[in-house]
Parts: sequence; C-alpha cells; structure tokens
Amino acid sequence: MPGAGGHARCRRGRSGGKRAAGCGAQISGCLSSSRCCGRRAGGRKRRTIDLVPAEGCDLRPVAADPPVTLSYSTSTVPRGCVSSSSLHSANEVHVLGVQWSKVPSTTLNVSLTAPASGCTRPAVLVLQCSRCSASITSPCPELLVLTDAFVIQGSPTVQQRELPAAASKGQLLDWARGTYGGITSYSELRDPRAIHLRLGEDARSPPDCAPQERFNAAPHLDAEVFSHGMRSCASGSAHSTRTAHIIQLQPEHSSPVTEVNLSLSCPEPATGSHILILQSRANLTWILSPTSCNIQLLASGAYRIASLSPWPISGEPLPDTEQGLVAKALEKNYSIIASYSIIPVSPRITLEIQEREVPRKPPPMPTSPAPTLDTLPNDLLLMLRPWKCTDDTMEIIITRSHLEPIKDVVNITLRDISCQAEKNATHFMLRTPLSHCGTSLESQGNAKNELILSLSKGSVLRSARVAFQCQIPRELFLRLFPTAAFEVPQTELEVNKEAFVQASMRWDDYPADLQLKECWLVAAGTEPLLLVQANKAQSSSVAVLEEPPGSRARKIWRFRFTYAVPEGGHVPFSAALKCKAGLQNNTIFEKVLEVTVKDVWRPPNNRGLGLGAVLGITFGAFLIGALLTAGLWYIYSHTRPISKLQPVSTTAPASESSSTNHSIGSTQSTPCSTSSMA
Repeated sequence: MPGAGGHARCRRGRSGGKRAAGCGAQISGCLSSSRCCGRRAGGRKRRTIDLVPAEGCDLRPVAADPPVTLSYSTSTVPRGCVSSSSLHSANEVHVLGVQWSKVPSTTLNVSLTAPASGCTRPAVLVLQCSRCSASITSPCPELLVLTDAFVIQGSPTVQQRELPAAASKGQLLDWARGTYGGITSYSELRDPRAIHLRLGEDARSPPDCAPQERFNAAPHLDAEVFSHGMRSCASGSAHSTRTAHIIQLQPEHSSPVTEVNLSLSCPEPATGSHILILQSRANLTWILSPTSCNIQLLASGAYRIASLSPWPISGEPLPDTEQGLVAKALEKNYSIIASYSIIPVSPRITLEIQEREVPRKPPPMPTSPAPTLDTLPNDLLLMLRPWKCTDDTMEIIITRSHLEPIKDVVNITLRDISCQAEKNATHFMLRTPLSHCGTSLESQGNAKNELILSLSKGSVLRSARVAFQCQIPRELFLRLFPTAAFEVPQTELEVNKEAFVQASMRWDDYPADLQLKECWLVAAGTEPLLLVQANKAQSSSVAVLEEPPGSRARKIWRFRFTYAVPEGGHVPFSAALKCKAGLQNNTIFEKVLEVTVKDVWRPPNNRGLGLGAVLGITFGAFLIGALLTAGLWYIYSHTRPISKLQPVSTTAPASESSSTNHSIGSTQSTPCSTSSMA
C-alpha cells in the first residue's frame, strides 16, 4: 500500500472496499519477480526502505541438523581419471571411492546403464562406501559388484561380493589395477546422493588411468551430491517464521549449462513464509517444478514454471556478493537467513525445506499428475501466488501474460463478487482492506479468501475458484497522510503545514507490549529532527494523537507535526521519516519512508535556479529589451523620407500654371505649414 513498502497508489472502489488503480507493487509471495509497474500514477518513482535490526547478520556454518537439504548434479569429481587399459583385459572395470562429511542418513542410489552396443562385455563395479547403505541397479546380467557398503536393494542379476580389506583407502586404485589388469574409470566422490554410471569403454582414452584433481568425468559419470557448506544467520526474533534461502552459482563463463532445473519441496502443511533468492549469470534460465510451497522468488536471468508457463519470465538483476544478497533478503523483511549456499553451475538442483523440529526424511518421488483444464487455474495461481498482505490490506496483482495457459479469463473477483479486479491491457489488480470482501483472519497471522476466475469459451461462461491465504507480515508499516482522517496516504510533505503520521504493525502475541520507541525526520544538510520518543512528543510542533480502535492483534500509533524551516534556511527537496518500534527490551523493527518536500513559495520545477540567477536573467532581459528599442529607434530616425524633414514653400513659381499650383499645394502640406494656399 502507499507508503508501506512501495505499493502503488489506489483509489476507492465500491461496496466499501478498495480496488487497485494504475500500477501495482512488485508481486510478492509468488514465484515471480516481474514488476507490474514500480512507479506512481504520475510516473514519479517512489520507494521505501526496510531496515533490519541493528545487530546485522553474521553468516556462520549451520548446525548439525540444517533446516534445508540442498543437492545438485555434477560430472566434476574431486579426483578421477579414465583409460583404455581395460580393453586388453577380461572386464571393463569402474572404481568409485566415496567419502562422507558425516554419517549418511539416506541410501546411496547407484544406477548403471548399458552402452549403445549393449551388454557385450563383463563389467566390474568396485564401490568403496563405508558406513553407508546402497541401492545398485543395472540392466546388464554380467555385473560383479565388490563393495563394503550395505546393499539393501539391487537388481536380481547383480552379483555381489565383499570388498577385500586390502583395498583400503589410498590403495583402492592400485588394488583394482593389480587385480583386474586394467581400469576403465576411477572417480572419488564426496557426499553423493545418487550416482549414474554409464558402462562402456573408449579406445581414445589415455592408456593409463592417472588421477587428476577436479576431473570432469563426463560422459560416463553423473552424480547428485549434497551441499554441506551452507551458512546461516538470524537478525531479529529467533521465533520469526519469515526465512530466506539463498543459492549463488559460482561464475563459470565457459559452462555449457544454459538451463537449471530446480526441484523445490516444503513440509505439509507449510507453517512459515520463505523467500528463495537465486543468483546466477544473466543468460541463465531457471526452470522450477510446480510446488505448493508458500515462497517468494527473486531470480537472476529468466525463469519459468515447468508444465505451467511455456515462456520464460524475465527476472531482475541481483547483487553478486554475499553482503548484497543478504541485504536483499533483509530488505524484504526476511530476518532469518536459513541457508546461504554457493555451488557450481549445475543443470539440476534440489532444495528441500525442512521444519526444524521434524527429522529429515527421504525426498518423495514426484508423483504429481499433469495439470488438466479443470486443475490448471488452481495449479497456476498457487505457483504465481499473486497475493500480498500488509497489516491492514490485501493486494492481488496478476500479469495477464502469466494467465496465458488458462486463456479466456474475462474477470476476477474475490469471495465477495462485488470486489472485482480492475483490468487493463497488462494486469488484473485488486486492493481491499482485510475486513472486506469476505476475507477471514486466522490467529496464525494469515488472511484467507478465494479468487474466482470467470472464463469464457465461446458462448459458455464458467468459473474457477482458487482458495488462498497470504501471511500478514510481522513488520512495521509507516504511512503519511495529509489530513486527520487518515484515509489516503501520500509521500509529499508540505512546509509549514500539518502532516499526520501513522505507524502500525501486527503482533499476535501481546500487541499491548509493543512500543513506538522513536521517530525522526532526516533531511540532507539539516540536523535530524526528533519527533517522538517513547510515544511522547519531543517538540512543540508535534502532538501525539489518541490511538484509534484497533483491529485484533494490531497496534497503531498516530501523531501530527508541522515541518518548519528556519528563516533563511535551505528547504530540502526530499526527506526521510524514520521510526522504530518493538518490545521493551528487544526485537526492534525499523522503517524508513522517503518523502518529497513541497514548498509553496518554490516553483515545483525550479530546482536549479537561485535568487541571484533569477535576478541575473531579469536584468539581462531588461538590457536586451533596451538595446533592441534603441536600435529600432535609430533605424526609424535614419530612414524617414527627406520630404518630411523640410518645409514646403507656400508660393508657386511664376512659370507654373495656377492649376498646377493648386494640385501641388493640396497634396504636400506639412506640419510646418497649416495652409499652403493663398
């Protein structure tokens, strides 16, 4: 809403509600980072700055039981090699040495595929994976597996033997070479979740298998590995349910990867609000699997939702530094950085968000059916999540192009059908108070309603209902009003005129314990002006107003003040209203609202001319006018007819006739002769 997070200005709607007008805020709470407008109706940019608690955010390694599980696919192994030496032996031999950062809690899946020529040669798989359980599958009947892992599942045709103790760590490759005479491939892996191995030998490989660091094992090996290097931090309340997850891809300009498939899963039912920040190079496209997670997305490059959006959606530029990405999350009021991970560019990434109290479970296999015409509106809107709640309003902004898979959407309303969305060529937009349009408030800080889409197919009109809920953020909202009615917020502060400020926030626990700690007005070139402290006026120009009857679990503070500039002082063109609220001893929330300063004595567009410049221009204009007048008079005085400068004789020459004298005398009278006739 205006003045509270950079939302668009809206006008009143019917039935007591409000509907969006013009432009809207950046879509929040959705898998979309597109902006529907980002500017006010007049085209002038307006923004607010969300500040985080002063203690900041210091990223540190996560605890032993992290809140997320992150894995990604890669063909680069810490150490490995290939060779053609097995072509001269009885078997092709593949050696895998697996190391773990900690005791694995999941089963290692090892799958083998046959070469293009089929299973024509006996194969040997040497798997060193102590302290782990494994599932090994292969289509080839003549496969011998030597491993120290506990095999809990495998193909019936796989022959399994225990790995001899002689094949100890550091001697595994030498043991395999000595036992079988040749090595097809050797790979060391760290924390793998799954390994996909392609059988087959290549005569073009080196004659001997000499391990190399950071070896590219493609095309014979592809692994999915866990990322255990994530870090986290908490800034503010440790009980906040607003958490951020940041994935930063290491810059690899030579990488052939152009698309990243991201699988995302959350616990059911979702109990918190999350933001996922995906930073990569600009020419990368993220493809997200459909999910029911209550999550907001910010992504570099472009992205699309698989099976729902055939066209990629442009993301937004994101910082490429740790500090910048953390600041971006905190700026969105997600005070807990639950995970910050830096991983290589990968074609497939899996992120599983866990509840802190719930033990980690194996990832479920995707079994979601393909969307149908009946389920498509529900699936698509749950992916987009175009709804956003403040402490007293609900905003819904839907880009028309995102609804292209549904087609023929002619109207959108809420549960109360009188609350209709405004529409233009690019968007559907609706804004309403939380107390209107059939919205129900939950004690957990959620607002629930339904979107009703009217769909037209020829002459047939049908509707689709999509139930949704948006979380009411636990943050401080700051608004500036021109009158004591507190009706239409604005971001313009007029000098020597009363302005009315409202600070508000929801707090489910004990809203009465919240305090408005202080509010300042800060402008460049002037001393900061303390307006309110401990909810008491700190200046004769400030008056604290009575708190209005508040809604459930919502605290509201109001005050008025008059901004006066000392005589001879400079009137700034902008200022910042800063307020801080929180509990008595901790949990500080801050909000900064930027405003423009209006001075009735200053022309609105005269931003670069002072008094001296104005006087100089005035004097120059006067001087030019005087010189021009003098020049014109000079030209006029020197170009008059000579006859008008001399008197005319009143007596005609004797040689001329009387008729001629009469004619001349009647036509050449001058100011010097009032009568030219005798």
